[in-house]
Amino acid sequence: MGAAPPLPVPPGLESCRALLEYDREVRAWVTGLKNRDERARVTVLADGLAALVPDVAGLVVTWAPTALRRRRQRGFDQAELLARAVARRRGLPVAALLRRRPGASQAGRRAEDRWRHPGFRSSATAPPAVLLIDDVATTGATLAAAADALRRAGAEVVHGLVVARAPHPRGV
Repeated sequence: MGAAPPLPVPPGLESCRALLEYDREVRAWVTGLKNRDERARVTVLADGLAALVPDVAGLVVTWAPTALRRRRQRGFDQAELLARAVARRRGLPVAALLRRRPGASQAGRRAEDRWRHPGFRSSATAPPAVLLIDDVATTGATLAAAADALRRAGAEVVHGLVVARAPHPRGV
């Protein structure tokens, strides 16, 4: 597993960091967590993510929730598990601030389709400073949509943190 190169910051976020580059080995880890209930991986990933949390006063941790149908199939939301584990390691509060709007999965979609699809709504008033956690950043569309919902709910500052960054198709 290789360290992630710098991640272009999606719109609406002050910063966005990735623990790893989304290579074959990392894909197997993430897929194992999501689709084979290998939740023990959360411990290792959360340890690494916790080291990347920005030093921001009053930071509250949240996550980009998976679709309700996927959560029911899996019995959990991998981004929520990661967010709660990172918050515990850093002694930060964690809150469910977002709901995903119904729609198709982002997985396997073309880049332009990803930017049109993701939709979130706030489930609570957002605190001024939020750390948004997700598993993989491909185009940044999910993070941007989530950040937009958080800002509409009152967040002034939103930082992103992901397990892995998919390489840009043009090597950027």
